[in-house]
Amino acid sequence: MKLRYLDEAVSLVYNPDKCTGCTMCVKVCPRAVFKMDGNKAALADKGACIECGACALNCRFNAITVETGPGCAAAILSSGKNNGACCC
Repeated sequence: MKLRYLDEAVSLVYNPDKCTGCTMCVKVCPRAVFKMDGNKAALADKGACIECGACALNCRFNAITVETGPGCAAAILSSGKNNGACCC
């Protein structure tokens, strides 16, 4: 079962004007929320976002903001890994 937030409830905000196409958001997102569209990132599936914050943390150009922690992202990401410690 693929967990999803409601698309309208996800706090993720992506500003393509600030994107330089470094691909970090695509690489670090555990839910494939981003994809490359030409030389910039694009939202592939905003509703799949679990608000872990990995994308915003790794975006050096501040193209992404997200409120981390409102969901159970850390628990999902670390289930069965790292002895329950957060992996973000």
